[in-house]
Amino acid sequence: MIHIAIVEDEKLYIDQLQEYISRYREEKRLSIKTTVFCDGEDIVEDYRGDYDIILFDIQMKFMDGMTAAEKIREIDQEVKILFITNMTQYAIRGYQVDAMDYVVKPVEYFAFSRKLDKAISRIRKKQQAYLTISSENGVRKLNIAEILYIESQAHNAVYYTSTGSFISRASLKDLEPELEKYGFFRCSKGYLVNMRLIDGVTGGDCLIGNVRIPISRNKKREFMEKMLLCINEEDD
Repeated sequence: MIHIAIVEDEKLYIDQLQEYISRYREEKRLSIKTTVFCDGEDIVEDYRGDYDIILFDIQMKFMDGMTAAEKIREIDQEVKILFITNMTQYAIRGYQVDAMDYVVKPVEYFAFSRKLDKAISRIRKKQQAYLTISSENGVRKLNIAEILYIESQAHNAVYYTSTGSFISRASLKDLEPELEKYGFFRCSKGYLVNMRLIDGVTGGDCLIGNVRIPISRNKKREFMEKMLLCINEEDD
């Protein structure tokens, strides 16, 4: 399912965009869900990274679309942003928030549908799995493929990724079944490791980059079997 957020404060345009999306959904036979926000601050508040595409009006009463997009980009680098505006001078600023495109008001269906085609095509080309966590710095959307390993520390989980580490209140017991389908394995009591990113095994440890992570003795056989499966998948 494609989830589209409409951030617009004029009912005329909200109704028109919903009508266009409904028409597009029927023509393309796609499963599309829409959520409407009447101001930029409404979508920014408690943003959870649930959207594939966000349609932003530029001018709104409390928080304009450009400011809202800047705040969302701090959390979510993957969502496709399109601006709906009659102020084409903002198009250049849109590149600062990696906006995919903009649609000029009054909106015509043909032009709008072409923009949606482009956005959905990009989503399909880069369909990846994400994990949304709450950290001390706010909500973070992590690309699961870029998580190297997760370490248990007291009542927290520390996510080590290719771009840094993030702490969230969570238990490995709860994360294990959720991440197992993405190739993660609990090699010892305190660690969940991404088996696709293992560099090797030395003694009783596995290597991820320059980090040595212990493998429990009773998990060693299963660990080696899973590592061989991952190697075979890559060869295929």
